[in-house]
Amino acid sequence: MLRKIIIAMTAGAIMLTAGACNTVKGVGRDIQSVGEAGDRAIS
Repeated sequence: MLRKIIIAMTAGAIMLTAGACNTVKGVGRDIQSVGEAGDRAIS
């Protein structure tokens, strides 16, 4: 029983970590697009 709980918690942590990576990656893209728009506006 304890083993199943540990496996479930580990799987949940992996899923949350994967979701966070996607979120951070999306924020990075947004910041990059804002920077590119600023470069175009200045040029």
